[in-house]
Amino acid sequence: MDAVIEAVGLRKNFGGFMAVDGLDMRVTRGQAFGLLGPNGAGKTSTIRMLYGFSPKTGGELTVFGLDVATRWREIRARIGVCQQDNALDPDLTVEQNLLVFAGYFAIPRAEARRRAGELLSFFALEAKAKAGVRDLSGGMARRLMLARSLVNRPELLILDEPTTGLDPQSRHLLWDRLHELRQGGLTILITTHYMEEAATLCDELLIMDHGRGLVRGTPAEMIASHAGRAVLEIMDPGHEARDRVAASGHDFEDFGRRLLVFADTFDELEALRQSLPESPSVTRPASLEDVFLRLTGRELRE
Repeated sequence: MDAVIEAVGLRKNFGGFMAVDGLDMRVTRGQAFGLLGPNGAGKTSTIRMLYGFSPKTGGELTVFGLDVATRWREIRARIGVCQQDNALDPDLTVEQNLLVFAGYFAIPRAEARRRAGELLSFFALEAKAKAGVRDLSGGMARRLMLARSLVNRPELLILDEPTTGLDPQSRHLLWDRLHELRQGGLTILITTHYMEEAATLCDELLIMDHGRGLVRGTPAEMIASHAGRAVLEIMDPGHEARDRVAASGHDFEDFGRRLLVFADTFDELEALRQSLPESPSVTRPASLEDVFLRLTGRELRE
């Protein structure tokens, strides 16, 4: 399949700090690709290199088969970027934000108005077309940011934590719109801290940490490979519970007040649970969050 993004040994160095350290990544046309990692993993540094905002230190990086270092103007014309922070112009109306942005791509005025109307309707913002940006809720502002990133009909959409801070209703509305765009053939690269979002939206994921890629695969493949299919959570385990878990042969993690035991079937875990002394416990399906925490650890990242 055609590679829209291809990185080989990509590096980004800020002084003595290596933010991206030999990253390999390939995103194919029409794919929804998720880039996951804790704070400071190198996700934002990677995507800023993709659209030419930050020059790479080393390695190879192409978008649409074009070298980002020398062809970034052509690349920018074919991509849309929705950044983490609100970059809307607060002195303009909702519609004007789209029209002014369309001007950066030399889109004729009449076409820009048609495009703005389509996007406002698509993101349920048509009633706010003449409203000021300051009057928008957080969810409306994020939808407008996403609408603006689509003004130039991009072939690649880059989303940097697009739903951070949104309420569940706003988040699900954005998910629905992104699904529609994906079904229309748009290639999407997304970074997110929401594991449910990654599992819902993405065909393939790359988890990175400390600037390096750790694992790559579909959400289902990652869960099966790194967490199994079932998890037993044991709260406030005593010495006897810990001994029995250790002797069971199952993969497990001990977090002091909580034990997590991983297995391929619920039957295996139920047999173990029945053998434990009285202790609060629950069995549940393994999740992408289990994978993420197992690979990147549970310490806080600032």
